[in-house]
Amino acid sequence: MLYTDLEDVLVKVRTSLEHDDVAGAVAALEALRAPDQADLFSELEDEQQTALLPRLDPEDAADILEELDDEDAADIVATLPRETAARIIDEMEPDEAADLIGELEPAEQEYVLRQLEDQAEVRPLLLHAEDSAGGLMTSEFLALGRRMTVAEALAALRTWKPDAEDIYDVYVVDRHSRLAGTISMRQLLMEEPAAELADVVETDYVSVLVGTDQEEVARLMSRYDLATLPVVDPQGMLVGVITIDDVVDVLEEETTEDFQRFGGTQPLDRPYLDSGVLTVVRKRVGWLLLLFLTETLTGSVLRHFEEQMAAVVSLAFFIPLLIGTGGNAGSQTTSTIIRALAVEDLDKRGLFRPLFHELSVGLVLGLVMGVVAYTRALMWNTGPAVALTVAVAIFAIVVWANVLGSLLPIIAQRLKIDPTVVSGPAMSTLVDATGLFIYFTVAGIILAI
Repeated sequence: MLYTDLEDVLVKVRTSLEHDDVAGAVAALEALRAPDQADLFSELEDEQQTALLPRLDPEDAADILEELDDEDAADIVATLPRETAARIIDEMEPDEAADLIGELEPAEQEYVLRQLEDQAEVRPLLLHAEDSAGGLMTSEFLALGRRMTVAEALAALRTWKPDAEDIYDVYVVDRHSRLAGTISMRQLLMEEPAAELADVVETDYVSVLVGTDQEEVARLMSRYDLATLPVVDPQGMLVGVITIDDVVDVLEEETTEDFQRFGGTQPLDRPYLDSGVLTVVRKRVGWLLLLFLTETLTGSVLRHFEEQMAAVVSLAFFIPLLIGTGGNAGSQTTSTIIRALAVEDLDKRGLFRPLFHELSVGLVLGLVMGVVAYTRALMWNTGPAVALTVAVAIFAIVVWANVLGSLLPIIAQRLKIDPTVVSGPAMSTLVDATGLFIYFTVAGIILAI
């Protein structure tokens, strides 16, 4: 299929709907791939979506809902007749259907579940937390017996006729349905037809419990380059499989949350433009008030050293320079450490190694910034004593910011707190107050005030 400009198709769909040509809009939409269909569909008005979705082939409608955010998909389904909604959801993958049904009202959930042809595959998935391995997995998989031959396994696969995403690996279980091994589809095709699966499967496999956090699932699949990951219950019974496409969504979601926390705000539950003004305000105001209150420490420090500032007025010229440099140095360090923790470049048990590493970095950076600050202060005709004060202060502040920036994320992780909480604005605010204290302490020593 050639690449299609979605803007052109969107104009065509809207024009067709404006002229009550629903068939034309359906034809234009069904000619696209599922991700493009979802992007285009989300650009339509609510009433246009409601008019168009029931007219699509149920499989295409299901593909669109699978690509949409769960909350958005649930909002659209809520506008459809119950029978139509159930018919479309019945065409969805079990894990995607469970995620969508979980967003519906309890009465609607039960009605839709009763209408599903394979409700036995969907109901168990609703029991698990959405952000756990059980919430990510699909119950649509084929488990083969250990004593089956390769020929029998291939015959079973042909009978099952799985979708392309389901055939990366074949799973083998014992007579108690406990996971006994895995084998890739490629390897299965290469084995002798008469060989038993027990003799050819890989027993050194990676699996996760149903309650494992989705971020840990994503980390494991990335670390071991897995296309699928089996999910087992505490007894070792195979209960589901997680595919790589689900993990990509998790990585995107987790990255989005981290970026929002970096900016000093709680993560949004829905896409930005779908979040109401009051919702965005509620997510931001708590952190903003907290940062405001902590920033008052800066004012307290300034009042404490009011006499020193009155004695040497030129000290005030350098306050924005000092606190800005300290905040930037701290933010650089925290962002580096947080990323290193995320990709496991750091030993989670180690504290002193990154501390000494950033201390060394801070000493060099502080020396460089101190020399530049001394030169700049002299250019403002403040005198050698004030210039030396600024240089020594900025050296100490940069070193302190680097030390603080290396310690806080690691300590936060030890306390089971997301390290991104101590990044960005939080770090800058903390360094502001402590940096001013350092500055005026150094001034008191050098200038004898």
